Amino acid sequence: DRIATGIGTLVFFMGMKNLQNIVDNLITYGRSPQCPVALIQWGTRTDQKVVTGTLQDIVPKVKEAQLGPPAIIVVGEVVKLREKLNWFETKPLFGRRVVVTRSREQASVFAEMLIDRGAKTIEFPSIEVVPPSSWAELDAAIDGLERYHWVIFTSANAVRFFMQRLRERGKDVRQLKDAKLCAVGPKTAEALDQFSLRADIIPAEFKAEGVIEAFGNMDVKGLRFLIPRAKKARELIPDKLRELGADVTVATAYDNVKPSTDVERVKKLFREKKISAVTFTSLSTVHNFVEMLGRSGYKELMNGVAVACIGPVTSKTAEEYSMKPDIMPKEYTIPAMVNAMVDYFKQKR
Repeated sequence: DRIATGIGTLVFFMGMKNLQNIVDNLITYGRSPQCPVALIQWGTRTDQKVVTGTLQDIVPKVKEAQLGPPAIIVVGEVVKLREKLNWFETKPLFGRRVVVTRSREQASVFAEMLIDRGAKTIEFPSIEVVPPSSWAELDAAIDGLERYHWVIFTSANAVRFFMQRLRERGKDVRQLKDAKLCAVGPKTAEALDQFSLRADIIPAEFKAEGVIEAFGNMDVKGLRFLIPRAKKARELIPDKLRELGADVTVATAYDNVKPSTDVERVKKLFREKKISAVTFTSLSTVHNFVEMLGRSGYKELMNGVAVACIGPVTSKTAEEYSMKPDIMPKEYTIPAMVNAMVDYFKQKR
């Protein structure tokens, strides 16, 4: 009875199964039936659920909300402060489950940005970045590096694997002293900067078309270009440069393959309609995602799920699989993509 009539806040852990008994005893021993109560399930997590009421009506409210354990029960006037202190559930992506299909090495930064905005992320890498089956092309290019006027890096992965192989060949960045560098986007430029290399060109549009536009106003006839890149990539840059009279060498620096992952776990979430959005950051993430879910069933699983693509090329690939992009940032970067997702889901509230 002293607990029931005290003026302090009461917090009950592991009390969901005894909620009715707790309420009945508090009222019996002197607590007002109008005393505020809150039940918090999965507190501090992105799938947090809260039900508020009074001792008089909290039990039916909890049943209606289908709230179950684990949850804590908070009893007292402090519950009235919820509206003022409720910063967590007001995050723009709170309650949204977002599938991140980037490789494991690159998914964490993207996921952290989404989590900071309240989303629950499901990391489902549809690509794994691995060394090429043969280094022959890249080794030949590295051994003759002094002959190139330009080296074009189309991704941070291209920078990473190129530099790794450069060191393995007993060489270093001094081999690039006579070459100018092009980085397709700020993240690729940042990857170069880690090796104290500065990109001479970062196209205004962070995609292959932007590279062509950047070089389209230059006289590249007779210039030698090296493009270290993924095994499977668009031919737009080398083809267009050759049309302009350049001598282009393409060298495979890495490959994108389908990783081993728990596909059934993710399929179950799709079937239970627990996925709000799927994010695609490259052509390969789209292709492999479809293959992993199964060509015969992915359309049904994606029904009602928002599709977020980092740029027009990825969007076009998604459309080829009948997945209409709902979200695409104006700037083709991960931060811009996250902001575009925030804007999209704000409109869905």
